[in-house]
Amino acid sequence: MAKQNRNPAVFGWLALAAVIVVLDLWTKHIAVQSLDMYRPVEVFSWLNMTLAHNTGAAFSLLANAGGWQRWLFTGLAVVITVVLLVWMLRLQRGEWRLGLALGLVMGGAIGNLVDRVRLGYVVDFIDVHVAGWHWPAFNLADSAITCGIIILLLDAFFSREK
Repeated sequence: MAKQNRNPAVFGWLALAAVIVVLDLWTKHIAVQSLDMYRPVEVFSWLNMTLAHNTGAAFSLLANAGGWQRWLFTGLAVVITVVLLVWMLRLQRGEWRLGLALGLVMGGAIGNLVDRVRLGYVVDFIDVHVAGWHWPAFNLADSAITCGIIILLLDAFFSREK
């Protein structure tokens, strides 16, 4: 790829990823300092702040696997981050939705990766619930990943439309 074809917005998407990491780690720090483990603090009738440690993946998948999953998920996060970085560096001008999505997913992946390497688990604290049914606790990194994946799917859909 010729140098003149590189997208200058890549630096913005990398900055977005960095902001997501900083905000994620900061909010997790506040949660750890302010909340007691598994003791909900009501914010709204449908939202609690509840500190939890997730040793598994999404929805606590493999949370009770004995410890090996920490390194599996760490390795996967590193590989995914490298793939996203290479993909981001290859973006062309005009691929702003894709850049936004990759920045969000990368920032979220790195935020959770830092927890997993440093602590052996991911700090979760956002607890959404309706009529006694609770969504699994999550954090800002998880939210960024989810938003990024939604944007990726929308980008793929709208790119096919063209």
